[in-house]
Amino acid sequence: MKKLSLRTRVVTGAVVVAALGAGTFGAMSASASSPAAAPAAAVKADTSNRNLQQTTHLTVAAATKAAQATLDAAKKENQRISVAVVDRNGNTIVTLRGDGAGPQSPESAAKKAYTAVSWNAPTSQLVERLEQAPNLKDIPGTLFLGGGAPVQVKGAPVAGIGVAGAPSGDLDEKFARAGVAALAR
Repeated sequence: MKKLSLRTRVVTGAVVVAALGAGTFGAMSASASSPAAAPAAAVKADTSNRNLQQTTHLTVAAATKAAQATLDAAKKENQRISVAVVDRNGNTIVTLRGDGAGPQSPESAAKKAYTAVSWNAPTSQLVERLEQAPNLKDIPGTLFLGGGAPVQVKGAPVAGIGVAGAPSGDLDEKFARAGVAALAR
């Protein structure tokens, strides 16, 4: 068998690659132009569908109202705090850092709010549970210090309000409860 020159091998390889590329492109183009298959079964978007669940969430306006009421309650007592309001899923809706509040307070407030909504209980009660289950504090995103309060509708949690920055968790939680109360007005 005769050995091909380098030039011949390069040109032959380029032709083979071009032919394969054209064939692949053609196959992709053909499949791209075909109509997509219809989904097997579409889910009806109504509340009577057993595959769907309806939930209640605070609006941004309501969360802001609660956060501002919390800041106002703290200001009346000359406390510098931050407040966070999270939705049922623990996602932050609004965070307000009060004038003069410490740099750690917004994050602490958000974690307290997340903890309160996750367990549907004030964080001061959850601190007591740590005695029986100390590993609870290891759950990511939680903070077991007084200052978080759940917002409930018919006993179910729909949001959490967390406060940080006052000299005690009791005060933080008092201000968080003021935010919850503002939602009832």
